[in-house]
Amino acid sequence: MAVQKTFSRKLGKLLKGAALATLMTTVASPALADWKRYESPRFIIYSSGRDTEAREMLEELEKFDRIMRMFMGSDIDGVPYRKLPIYLVSGSGLRTIMPDGNENVAGFYLPTDEDIFAVATRGTDNHTLKHEYAHHFMMSDFSFPYPGWFVEGFAEYYAPTLFKRNETQVGVPNPNRAMALSYLNWMSMSELLANRPRQTARNRDSYYPLAWLLTHWFMGDETRRAQLHTYLSDVGSGADPVTAMERATGLSPVELRRTLRRYMNGRVPYMGVRTQFPEIEISVQGLPPAADDLLLLGQQLKVATSEEKRAETLNTIRQRAARYPNEPLALLIHAHAELHNGRDPAKAASLLEHLLTIDANHVEAMQYLARAKLDLADKAAEEDDHDGSQRLRREAQTLLGRAYQLDDANYITMLLMAENRRGEPSYPTDNDMQILDIAYTLAPQLGSNRYNYAAALLSRGRNEEAINVISPLVNNPHGESPAAKELLLRAQGRTEADEAAAEEALRRKAAEEGEDEGTDGNSGEGDGT
Repeated sequence: MAVQKTFSRKLGKLLKGAALATLMTTVASPALADWKRYESPRFIIYSSGRDTEAREMLEELEKFDRIMRMFMGSDIDGVPYRKLPIYLVSGSGLRTIMPDGNENVAGFYLPTDEDIFAVATRGTDNHTLKHEYAHHFMMSDFSFPYPGWFVEGFAEYYAPTLFKRNETQVGVPNPNRAMALSYLNWMSMSELLANRPRQTARNRDSYYPLAWLLTHWFMGDETRRAQLHTYLSDVGSGADPVTAMERATGLSPVELRRTLRRYMNGRVPYMGVRTQFPEIEISVQGLPPAADDLLLLGQQLKVATSEEKRAETLNTIRQRAARYPNEPLALLIHAHAELHNGRDPAKAASLLEHLLTIDANHVEAMQYLARAKLDLADKAAEEDDHDGSQRLRREAQTLLGRAYQLDDANYITMLLMAENRRGEPSYPTDNDMQILDIAYTLAPQLGSNRYNYAAALLSRGRNEEAINVISPLVNNPHGESPAAKELLLRAQGRTEADEAAAEEALRRKAAEEGEDEGTDGNSGEGDGT
């Protein structure tokens, strides 16, 4: 195997009995709306399109998960603590969910305090979805201080996987990445190994293609896969990623660059694996009529949008929700809009209390009502009503306790429990640590879970554990997190001055590498074709 499983969290006794059983196929209820919910052992798809498209996507994703588990040495039949929801939409549907996003995107993946979900557009080849799921998968079962280039390279390596009748092709060359490398100036290998793409000033466009190529080079040969394992273990233990590469491969940055050029100019291999997958069992459920009007707007509430758009969406939801005064889905989305877009927790609480008279076991309603009460508690504290604030916090805690009894594998409940305790003089108690650990275990993809748990670990003097938890967030190639970086430095016993000195040393090393290779990023062994 290229990389053995090195870091995994287990729920243990606290979540014994969590509902993780594979669902059996059922006959779909008569459709109440165009929208349906398709569920397999590891995924949930919401779609208003043809049944066949949603089913085919589920089947491909289930195979994709199994293939990555096979190659990563994990339990091939394992299921996650939480299934990933995916919204299969048209282009206009994608813009409804993310109105301020890039119009050219084929989909996206978003971990938030309220949901972790993906959006895919109909009629695509699922490459973007598989790429994002590879990130989700890595952060779930293989959360480790991987360097940024490998985080991206891993996703790019697996995303083009093709499923034939009796064979799965893994590591299929990505022609777009290869073509880009033939005309782009390459960044230095030192910068690639040490940095995330937004840290790099020169030739940053080559970051993702090079991350793909380097990962592909390692994975294309058994000896190099062993070297990759050695390298990743070394970096995960705190070694300098540039020095560790030379130690693992025997190649200097310049020699590695030349080696990659030769590899790209030759026949880039892929692996064909004889596979037979079990039949995927899928259940289908029709959604209520309110889904046609409100489902995608409900997801938009979980995405960052402009103030102008927030106000527009609030008005639209108010108008549409009025058509369904006693429909739980409409009440939930309306309350969410009042809570976040309208900033009116009292109105949100009233709607949610009405919802709970209709469905007393609605976990999401309990969670949002707890959020509303926490907001009201903060307002009461600002007005010096400390008794009222404490009463509201106790009410929120009671709601979360009920939600936990109904669904003990829901990260949002654990996250809110921890939020309710944060700021108390005794925080973090042993119980707080247990709650933070469970929230992190259930949703390691969520940055706030990582940050909060790492900060609590650091306050307990458990620095090595804090480093393991926070490093993947710092190394995330998709975005900077200054707060996470500062926390990591504290856990490592380093200062910002130490970091600045290391970055200056890296710049000098990259400059020396450029001098050795030539000023033109495409000079040397020749361009790839």
